[in-house]
Amino acid sequence: MPIRELLEDALQEPAIGTTPCFSWHATPVGIAALWCAGEAPSAPPFDDALKEGLQVGLDLSREEREFHQLSSGLVLLFHS
Repeated sequence: MPIRELLEDALQEPAIGTTPCFSWHATPVGIAALWCAGEAPSAPPFDDALKEGLQVGLDLSREEREFHQLSSGLVLLFHS
């Protein structure tokens, strides 16, 4: 199954936490941070996600990162 489909499916599940700019989701491919603070910035806000991840108990500083534009919005994906 393509990564986009896995993410879309996982984002339908309840969030594991929310912060001012993100809704956090556990997915089969890593931790997904769905941007939920209005229009997404032009550059992926990874620094904001790292800071806000700590608010929900997630230290993502050592994880690989990528971003995806899905029908539900901008998703920052953190994975090993």
